[in-house]
Order: sequence, then structure tokens, then C-alpha cells
Amino acid sequence: MATFTLPKNSTISKGKHFPAPAGAKKVRPFKIYRWDPDSGENPRTDTYDIDLEACGPMVLDALIKIKNEVDSTLTFRRSCREGICGSCSMNIDGLNTLACLKPIEDVKGEVRIHPLPHMPVVKDLVPDLSQIYAQLRSVEPWLKADTPPPPDGERLQSKEERAKLDGLWECILCFCCSTACPSYWWNGDRYLGPAVLLQAYRWIADSRDEHTGERLDALEDPFKLYRCHTIMNCTRTCPKGLNPAQAIGDIKKMLAERVV
Repeated sequence: MATFTLPKNSTISKGKHFPAPAGAKKVRPFKIYRWDPDSGENPRTDTYDIDLEACGPMVLDALIKIKNEVDSTLTFRRSCREGICGSCSMNIDGLNTLACLKPIEDVKGEVRIHPLPHMPVVKDLVPDLSQIYAQLRSVEPWLKADTPPPPDGERLQSKEERAKLDGLWECILCFCCSTACPSYWWNGDRYLGPAVLLQAYRWIADSRDEHTGERLDALEDPFKLYRCHTIMNCTRTCPKGLNPAQAIGDIKKMLAERVV
């Protein structure tokens, strides 16, 4: 199981237990990481016994049920409930994934839920993503072109050029991949990580972008790009089935071929 960034000089203690209602027949315990920075207390793990017969099928359904019916202090992010926004990314049963796409029945026994690993925690299951969003902005993830667009239409691509973006544009920036990457854990202040590098390659690979050389120059750095050691955690954990490791490899290949 992954490890997590805790407040300094703290440990995770045993927390509260919320039993299921009387008469519940299909009960599953949910063990959830809790930490409130305003309380001054150490993080803890609270246990919520949920009757699955009165709950939706996904882990996010259980979290919403807990917040609405059991413990309104539980804090987490969520929005679309369709695997599109990436808001509800967290570590469930030791794997980074989206709570809205994770069936409860896929987890055997107790359901263990933590925030994304190795990120500062704002509260409970909410990680502080300030640094990783700053890294995303640094790669300028938008179309950059000096020539004006056609006056009577869009910038066109062939089918072959458009196909090169498949597996890249689908990224929803949930950051499950970057927070599963040991290289990002160790060098997150300078290594951009798989999510940001996949976004960088999405524009490098775009035939309409006219700043490919500039983008490659910005990535040719011992830490920004080359801290990737092809551990492949990023690809294994991506809830959208994407392959950030391949995108990183393609950037390295382009740089190697350009040097030659």
C-alpha cells in the first residue's frame, strides 16, 4: 500500500466507530483517513459501517451517504460522478483511482480510503494540488501558433495527425498517476511527473502547434523529464486507461533524435 504525507511529528491513530443502523443485513466497514488541521489533533482512521442495500454501487456513493446521513464533517472533493472531472481521485484499497468509478464490490473486505499519497493534505481526503497545478501551468498546455488561423475556418488536421492525439487528450487531470510515482514522491519539487508530462506531450504532438522546439527545449532538463525511471505505476493506476509512461518515452525519443 502507498504511504502518505502526514503533518510533522504525527501518527495515524484509531478514530471513531459509526455502527450500521439496527437491522442492516449487508454491512461493509469503510475505514477513512481523517485529519482536520484546525483541531490540532493527529490524523486518525474513522470506521463507518454502511448497509450496502441502502447505498449506491460506487465508493463515491458510500462517501456521499456517510456525509449526508452519518457524519457531515467528512470532507472530500467530487463533482461530475461520471469519471470526467477527476475531482474524486483518492487512494482506495491501496490504489489511486476515482471514487465515482470504483465499485464497492470490487473491494474485498473493509474499504480503506486515503487521500492521494505523498501530497500535503488540506483536510480529510482533500489533497493540496497547488504545486502540481503550478507545474502544469509551466508547460503552457494550450495551442501556441504564430501564424493566424484561416479567416474562414479552423486550423485543420489530417486524420493521421489527429490520431496522434488519441491517448493524450482524454486525460482528466485527476493526478492519480503522478501521486503513484515514486520518482515524483522523491523529486516532486523539480520532476514534473507523468500527468504534467503527458499534457506537455499532448501539445508537442499536435500538428497545429508551432512551438515544438521551444517546448522540447523547456523539458530538456535532468529533473523535469529524466527523473522518470519507467516504474510504470502511472500507467497501471490511470483510471482512464492512458499510458503516461509512453508519452514520456516519446518526448525522450524526440529529444534524442533531435540531438543526433
